Amino acid sequence: MNDIQQVMRDHYPGRTWADVARRDGDLPDVLALQANPAQNLRDISFSRYTDPGFFDLELERMWKRVWQFACRAEHLAEVGDYFVYDIARMSVLITRSEDGLKAFYNSCMHRGTKLKASGSCGWAGDITCPFHNWQWNLDGSLKGMPCDFEFPQVDRAKSGLVEVQVAEWNGMVFVNFDADARPLIDYLEVLPDHFRNWDLTGWYVATHVRKHLPGNWKLSMEAFMEAYHTPYVHPEMTHVVGDHNMQHDIFSDHVSRDLCAMASPSPTSRQEMSQQDLLDAMLVGDGRMVGERMKVPDGKTARWVMADQLRRQMLEKFELDYSGHSVPEMIDSLKYHLFPNLLVYPAPGLCLVQQFRPDGHDHDKSIFDQYVLHPRPLDGNFDIGEVEVIREDESFTSLESMDPFLASVLDQDTDIMRWQREGMYASGKGAETLSIYQEARIRHLHDTLDKYLEGRK
Repeated sequence: MNDIQQVMRDHYPGRTWADVARRDGDLPDVLALQANPAQNLRDISFSRYTDPGFFDLELERMWKRVWQFACRAEHLAEVGDYFVYDIARMSVLITRSEDGLKAFYNSCMHRGTKLKASGSCGWAGDITCPFHNWQWNLDGSLKGMPCDFEFPQVDRAKSGLVEVQVAEWNGMVFVNFDADARPLIDYLEVLPDHFRNWDLTGWYVATHVRKHLPGNWKLSMEAFMEAYHTPYVHPEMTHVVGDHNMQHDIFSDHVSRDLCAMASPSPTSRQEMSQQDLLDAMLVGDGRMVGERMKVPDGKTARWVMADQLRRQMLEKFELDYSGHSVPEMIDSLKYHLFPNLLVYPAPGLCLVQQFRPDGHDHDKSIFDQYVLHPRPLDGNFDIGEVEVIREDESFTSLESMDPFLASVLDQDTDIMRWQREGMYASGKGAETLSIYQEARIRHLHDTLDKYLEGRK
């Protein structure tokens, strides 16, 4: 155990995430790990969020070279399915061909017209330009073009769509604009090993919410990488979830995580809660999937009861056997960050994917996508949740698909993002000072970003 871990144990004796998680049994090795490498405790300049030139540098040296989540595998289940992924001004058309997944620059080889609309998905037997009707097969090879006799200079064998790297892991589809990038499995570093028992391939997108946010993509995501703000921005949450006592780990350049206990009051809460109160108020990804809350038997905790209920429901409804999963693996927020912009929560009780991207070519705006995942029904009959888009000034609570409690929390985050963005521009200091533990993963994000910007990755 290094110094910072001991500091946290000293400040929250018996109440760190690991302490809470072990109350209901031993932890699996992957959750027993702790990793907190030494960092340079420098301030982080606000220009990294507000400077359009820095934003352009990110696009050239980072976004064009990293693997980035594009969609779920169920969006591309059948031959002919397609999905368009956009990042700033760049756009990728991903298709399922007879030979598997293919991805192409979403631009016609004739005069550059977008082949499919940004943000669209669906099915098509081929890829046809809407302007002059040039056509390509799903594998990207040229199929035909009107008045082909007028293009004697075109070598049909060399006129296929320009490919983008595409790969799949754990039910998620990723793309990379760099033709020389190392394979996705290498980029994921420790993630596949950590997720060995957390298989998300049998799950699907039940709801998909997208909101336009008032700040740089890093500013928006960083609010989800620490809970230092929770007692002050989300005070109602402190009675039912951890915050300052969460565990934060940094494993490699691309992978970090935080672990937050559900149905366990924060050390900052002064409200007395019975185990039944904690169970009744427990945060889950989708309350409808859990159903009616049980009664907490004598000698048991709310956490144990919810985990047990979820195990039984997963087995009865979906034939998914979680008998070997610990209580935190079933119900806690096990939030993994994959550089640069993806958060994955694998626990059945809070199974989410969250993504943050620049909103078009605007360094000052971002797009937040949240996918709530459900297990696939045994009959195989399910509908993928269509994206519901809300503006910056619209509330998450306006969406019937959102859990009301989670929606109100996300609204609070949106409001504070706006204040933070405005304060960055108003600052006389010009930089932020981060804590050594709760905000360490934010500092690590910038450390890894610098490696790309400086050509060290």
